[in-house]
Amino acid sequence: MIGYVTLGTNDLARAAAFYDALAKELGTGRMMEFPTGIAWGTPGGGAGIGLIKPFDGNPASVGNGVMVALEAKDKEQVHRLYDIALSLGGTCEGPPGPRGDNFYAAYFRDPDGNKLNAFLMTGPL
Repeated sequence: MIGYVTLGTNDLARAAAFYDALAKELGTGRMMEFPTGIAWGTPGGGAGIGLIKPFDGNPASVGNGVMVALEAKDKEQVHRLYDIALSLGGTCEGPPGPRGDNFYAAYFRDPDGNKLNAFLMTGPL
């Protein structure tokens, strides 16, 4: 089971505003903060997400093929998360809509270029 996912950032303040807004929409908040990073989630809940300036001091970079999926409660929340992301400097990687028979998702990148999606399973796998 995944406990949390960490993504790199080169601008913690900008990234914090982006993820604070997504976390608020998902009904959670910050659970840990330190000078070089922040983590969002609910202790004892599902997997959290963290942002950190790389420990080695080199610039953060995006992993090709890496994506973090944010589970939404309904299609409307998929749309809201997508809209929040784009309004805070995120970029579109695929607008909200069905992906196959039982999956509804929107894809976007955060201001550092990390790929995320908001999704909803709409039926059995």
